[in-house]
Amino acid sequence: MLNFSKINIFFIYSIFLFVSLFSILNFQSNEKSFIKKKVNLGLDLQGGSYLLLEINSDPLIKEKIQSKVIPLKKLLKDNELNYSNFEISEKKLTFFVDNTDKLELLLFSKKDNFLNPYIDKYNSFELDLKILENNKAEVIFSKFGLLTINNSALKQSIEIVRRRIDDVGTKEPTILQRGDKRILVELPGLKDPERIKSLLGKTAQLNFRLVSENEEFGIDKLTSEDGEELNISKRIIMSGENLIDAQPNFNNQSNQPTVSFTLDRLGAQKFGRATSDNVGKRLAIVLDGKIVSAPSINEPITSGNGMISGNFSFQEATDLALLLRSGALPTPLDIVEERTVGPDLGEDSINSGITSLIIGFILVILFMIYKYKIFGLIANIALIANLIMLIGVLTILEATLTLPGIAGIILTVGMAVDANVLIFERIKEELKTEKSPIHAFDIGYTKAKITVLDANITTLIAAVILFAFGSGPVKGFAITLGIGIVTTLFSAYFLARHLTSVIVLNKKEGEVSL
Repeated sequence: MLNFSKINIFFIYSIFLFVSLFSILNFQSNEKSFIKKKVNLGLDLQGGSYLLLEINSDPLIKEKIQSKVIPLKKLLKDNELNYSNFEISEKKLTFFVDNTDKLELLLFSKKDNFLNPYIDKYNSFELDLKILENNKAEVIFSKFGLLTINNSALKQSIEIVRRRIDDVGTKEPTILQRGDKRILVELPGLKDPERIKSLLGKTAQLNFRLVSENEEFGIDKLTSEDGEELNISKRIIMSGENLIDAQPNFNNQSNQPTVSFTLDRLGAQKFGRATSDNVGKRLAIVLDGKIVSAPSINEPITSGNGMISGNFSFQEATDLALLLRSGALPTPLDIVEERTVGPDLGEDSINSGITSLIIGFILVILFMIYKYKIFGLIANIALIANLIMLIGVLTILEATLTLPGIAGIILTVGMAVDANVLIFERIKEELKTEKSPIHAFDIGYTKAKITVLDANITTLIAAVILFAFGSGPVKGFAITLGIGIVTTLFSAYFLARHLTSVIVLNKKEGEVSL
């Protein structure tokens, strides 16, 4: 155990130097550093914003129930069922039918699968049918249907929220699902929380609709940016789903900020056909139910490229382009909870954590030197190397360090010393019976290995479980603890053991004491 070949020594110190070099990157600016890696500070250390969002699936449920009207009418007509008075409320569809018994048999049959398009896969109905008085039928979403809609909307919302935040350039955001309807967003170091709230608060439902000159049936009265009230046709020519890209730009003639957009092939065909058929008319660009602009169609636009202009600043144009690129949210998002952590509070947390680490470190060093003399000094050198390697690994992973993460580092210091104490105490026992100090140290390291491994592996299992089932700060603690265990074993059984072997093998028989 005390004999090291030259190649083993080379690999031990090569690994140590390679990992340690990454820890130095944290003390350099990104401009001067060739490798752009650092340990990121979490929300509790550098300040930032905490948002708890909740999806509002009611508009989506209404939209989904509306989409059932046409296929339901077709189904009733094909099966010679007379119906009347179709009405849609927020979450249900009602109508009168002449034969309710036939309707029930029809809708619940496997052949038509109207109430449940997933019946073969899930054996559960998406919709429920209720028969009321006077042959009135009511179609609503079942619990399974509502759960399906909700889960789909939540997953899609998380993805779009992630895209919007990534486009802003926020580093190391935390975006997690919380419960059935909520999304947790942590944004460390965020300097403009109002902008993020504005971006996340918009569903970004974009559509292009013609401006109608007559107050005919099928119009919406909407107000434009300059306060002009317009009659907008309910017929959507094209939606934001056909957008491939959107970028902020400047109009060369007016020098005003604009948003240039590019359409996919289907969108270009729709847009080209609509603009060709309606030259001279005005086309309203509607975002979340509000008119962004309503320019006149001077000529057909068949290239698949267009421009949105309005009375907005370049920042507003940039945000609008970002919203269009990221896609529309399936449902509105409500901010349930909002917290802002100031940088001063984060700085106090860092200072407290560093102070705790330094005090614990000094006490451990003094104890080890007092207890084990020169071998205690070796253990302390290994301890310092352990911390440097731990920071190096965190830097390689670009991990986010939180206050619980600092607690994990402090715990690592104690565990690293514990490994050396177990080894040295075992060596002491061997020195009492062995005449050769070299043999005693060799046996001590060998016999203590199982105990040290057992103690660290059980802790590593706990760290893995914390990482798997925990979230946020708990994961930060688990990561630093887990990495600390690995670096502890490396420093104790390679670095410290090699340094110990150098002293023991270079001393004469009988001169080694512990």
